[in-house]
Amino acid sequence: MNAEASWDLFDSAAYVDHNYRFLRSDDARILHLVRDHFSDYFRSFREKSGGPVPGTGAPAPGTGGPVHGIDVGAGANLYPALSMLPWCDTITLFERSAANIAYLEGQRPHYDAHWDEFWDVLRGRDAYRELAEDDDPRVVFRKTVEVAQGDLFSLDRFRGRWSLGTMFFVAESMSTSHREFETGVERFLRALAPGAPFAAAFMEGSQGYKVGERFFPACSVTGTEIRAALAPYAEEDVTVTPIGMPGGALRPGYEGMIVACGRRNSVR
Repeated sequence: MNAEASWDLFDSAAYVDHNYRFLRSDDARILHLVRDHFSDYFRSFREKSGGPVPGTGAPAPGTGGPVHGIDVGAGANLYPALSMLPWCDTITLFERSAANIAYLEGQRPHYDAHWDEFWDVLRGRDAYRELAEDDDPRVVFRKTVEVAQGDLFSLDRFRGRWSLGTMFFVAESMSTSHREFETGVERFLRALAPGAPFAAAFMEGSQGYKVGERFFPACSVTGTEIRAALAPYAEEDVTVTPIGMPGGALRPGYEGMIVACGRRNSVR
């Protein structure tokens, strides 16, 4: 179960070194999909509303207010937050582990150079490229991002609070329990306002994973199970895309990656 894992002892440095020191082809594919999903959503919003694309000081989808993003279970991964950067007035990096909180706080003033390779993929769409032309992404990141410590399951008290959201490799990578996986997906989506675009990534068929010298639990899920968990809280046009292992396996004990892109529905 999630509560039994030693999250505060998570080795953030080892995790980054193994997973994100260099851009892998599977992460590049995920970045392409998420980048295009958010870009297309906000372009459509602009065309329908006749107003500016939501961003600093601009209206959020359907609310007339600013855009507040959240990355749930941010861990030691910055690229979900980078994918939201052009659209948001604030981005909350919501994380349970004290070790990961320390990592995120350390990255916030000036994130490490290896994340530039991830940003370069995002620059393939105009909003990201224009942000980089107008300002240093690191400056925007520092001004926009806030780090908050909290448990995914506690998000139930923040229903409808955020207008853009990501959750990468979290709901299936915190427990062996399918019930906790489903609850994690529910808590994430219910934290978003109706109509909010979201992206979520999952390890398919994961049997658990080692970080440094510690082993952490996982729940083996399929694309069908992911779609079923999303369905009650997402619009019907949600896409669930298998990524597989285009560059070979990242580690033992999983069958590939899956990314889901969609919009929050109005179910409370």
